[in-house]
Amino acid sequence: MSADDKRNEQVEEQVEVEEATANAEEQAAEEPVEAGEVSELDALKAQLQEYQDQALRAQAEMQNVRRRAELDVEKAHKFALEKFVKELLPVADSLEKAVESTEGNEESGELVASIRQGVEMTLSLFLGSLKKFNVEQLNPVGEPFDPQQHEAMSMVPAPDAEPNSVVAVVQKGYLLNGRVVRPAMVVVAKAESAPKIDEQA
Repeated sequence: MSADDKRNEQVEEQVEVEEATANAEEQAAEEPVEAGEVSELDALKAQLQEYQDQALRAQAEMQNVRRRAELDVEKAHKFALEKFVKELLPVADSLEKAVESTEGNEESGELVASIRQGVEMTLSLFLGSLKKFNVEQLNPVGEPFDPQQHEAMSMVPAPDAEPNSVVAVVQKGYLLNGRVVRPAMVVVAKAESAPKIDEQA
């Protein structure tokens, strides 16, 4: 039985109880009322009120259940690709490392230059495909450190950078529909006057 059918049954029961109460009240108005009948009528009214309250609570509970189910379905649609995206991220990392490994080797010849250009194009195409599915890359160099999106690998003195800002990215992070799939692994600038932290602790 669906939720709508249950709700319709509850409404029909409520209408029947209300009609029965209205009929009882009409009869009570037409006939002289005795003391025993008055208490019975009050009991019926109290019972009617209780049934009405139960029907309202059941209806509110059904609305809450429907709303929660809709939210669950929406989240399932939004984040269904999360595992798939996590499996693809090492591919992006490998392509980036390939591009980085050819930096500074421009004099090595046309072959290295053409390979680098091909890998850059492949990486660009790959990141574009990820972006179509709302996957964003986190490359937070220069941004303030955010523990929600970044994972600090170390802190280094950096006089030319703001304290607690990201000075280098060891591994880029990624978001799927605004949710962190993988935090960016970063190096954070240490304040000059900050107390020394025991990194072995």
